[in-house]
Amino acid sequence: MATVVSVAIQKGGSGKTTTALNLAAALHRQGKTVLLVDLDPQANLTQSLGYGEPQGITMYQLLRDEGAGQDTDYTRALIGIREGFDLLPAALELAMSEVELVSIFGRERLLSRILAPALPKYDFVFIDCPPAVGMLTVNALAMSQLVLMPLQAEFLPLKGVKSFHDFTLARVKKQLNPDIDLLGIVLTRYDERKTMNREVLQQLEAAYPGKVFDTRIRTNIALAKAQELGTDIFTHDDRSKGAEDYRRLAAELIDRMKKTKK
Repeated sequence: MATVVSVAIQKGGSGKTTTALNLAAALHRQGKTVLLVDLDPQANLTQSLGYGEPQGITMYQLLRDEGAGQDTDYTRALIGIREGFDLLPAALELAMSEVELVSIFGRERLLSRILAPALPKYDFVFIDCPPAVGMLTVNALAMSQLVLMPLQAEFLPLKGVKSFHDFTLARVKKQLNPDIDLLGIVLTRYDERKTMNREVLQQLEAAYPGKVFDTRIRTNIALAKAQELGTDIFTHDDRSKGAEDYRRLAAELIDRMKKTKK
C-alpha cells in the first residue's frame, strides 16, 4: 500500500515542484514504484515532465466527474513516464476546482476516492500541492500520511512554515485526518557560505527539532535546466550536485520512515 506524501507549503518559489519530481525520481531509481499527482493549477510539475499541454483527461476532469458522481477511473488520465513511474497531470483549468468543489458534499474526500484504487499499486504517491490553502490542498492533506515542506533558505518564507504547520496542518489533523504527520522540512537553494542561509537553518532546527532534514538541496543550475528540458535531474545530469542531493534526500526519507514505524 502506497505511502502518500503531500509536498506542500504556503509559499510559492520554495522548490516544491522540483523536490516532488526529483525526490520521486530518486526513489524510483531505488526500485520504488511512484505516482506523481499534479494538484497545482500552475501545472509546473506536468510541464517539468515535458507535458506543456496535456492531451486528454487531467486532474480537473477527474475531480469534476467525482463531484458529479460520474466515472473517475484515475487511469483515464494516467501518463506513464517510465515503468513504475507515472503522472496524473494538471492544466490551468484546475483552478476552477477551487470554486466548483465548494458546494459539493464530501468535497474534502474527492481526491481520496479517486486515488483509492491506485494505492495498492504504488510504493509512494507524491502530491504536488498549490502554494496556497484551498480545497485542492485540503483534499491532498486529507488523504496523506505525511507532509514534506520544501523551503527556500531565506527569512520571509519562514512565516509560511509557521502558518502552514501551526494552523493548516494542525487543523487538518484535528478535523479531517488524525494520522497525518510532518515528515520534515527540507531547505532548497541552500548555500553554506551565506550567513542568512545558515541562520535560517538554525532557526528552523530550534523551532522544529528533529524535523529538519540533514540533507540540503544546494543551488544548482542543472536542476533548472532539467525542468526546462522536461525531465528529472538524474536523466539530465546524473553526476550533478542536484542529483547527489536528491539521492541523499531519498535515502534520508526512507531512513526516517523506518524509524517512525519502529
